[in-house]
Amino acid sequence: MARPIWTGTVSFGLVTVPVGVYAATEDHSLHFRQLQRGTSDRVRNLRVNERTGKEVEYGDIVKGYEVAEGEYVVIEPAELDGISPGRSKTIEINGFVELEKVDPIFFDKTYYLGPRGKEYAKVYALLQRALAETGRAGVANFAMRGKQYLAAVRAEGDLLVLQTMHYADEVRDPRREVDNLPEQAEPRAQELAAARQLIEALSVDWDPDAYHDTYADQVRALVEAKLNGEETVTAGPTPESTNVVDLMDMLQRSLSQAGAAGVAAEPEAEPADLAGLTKAELYRMATEQGVHGRSTMSRDELQQALEAAGKPGRRLRAVS
Repeated sequence: MARPIWTGTVSFGLVTVPVGVYAATEDHSLHFRQLQRGTSDRVRNLRVNERTGKEVEYGDIVKGYEVAEGEYVVIEPAELDGISPGRSKTIEINGFVELEKVDPIFFDKTYYLGPRGKEYAKVYALLQRALAETGRAGVANFAMRGKQYLAAVRAEGDLLVLQTMHYADEVRDPRREVDNLPEQAEPRAQELAAARQLIEALSVDWDPDAYHDTYADQVRALVEAKLNGEETVTAGPTPESTNVVDLMDMLQRSLSQAGAAGVAAEPEAEPADLAGLTKAELYRMATEQGVHGRSTMSRDELQQALEAAGKPGRRLRAVS
């Protein structure tokens, strides 16, 4: 059995549960040594003084916080140790939140929590069962290995898990980080229907054993081939991006490949009574019809645009 990497207690209110924290995942990535080309000589990283080019002993290294270019506040390692998170052995839950309301982007690494003895099984099971039935997670701060973490304690099956979390200021704003995010781009109703149908056609049950690291397999095959003096095979070309003009054609071909039906428009229905619809209902119909400029239209303008389109009742259906 694995040894816990941290031991302490989970507390909520006046209730405490002695637990051990266990690694829930392991890294199977392939690792390489750095060698000088043409030799079997290892290449190592050295701590070198940037100005003199001479190697510096680890004990002679201090921390420097840059306050201006080339200007540093020097901090000794012992000074950092003095203010580092204490050796607290408590995961103190200070509140419970609904799991479904926590954006997954905040979750970082997962650990298993186990009771520190059979005598604690009842109180451990109590917290696990209560969290499972309420769909909530306990939010806590705790210290491990000299670092403070924000964490969530939640139920997973019949056990408790601890997930370290990112603080809010560590999560980047996608609008500042990602170029070309769509603002007002609206897909045509027929394209959206085809895309939704393709997703349904390609839907599968989640089976984690069905997925594995194919790159690692390819690296092992490459190593084996080179050992045996065999010819190596490179990866195929990267697929070309789908352009807007061919989008519907690509969707239809994807549906055919997936063995699903194509998408076509239903015959026109009798015009709906637009006068009795709300602005929200008219906007939804305008979205289905691909009416341009609808986001800036008033309710009456939406009605006029739909009447001008002449197809307010048009819907999409699957055909073989």
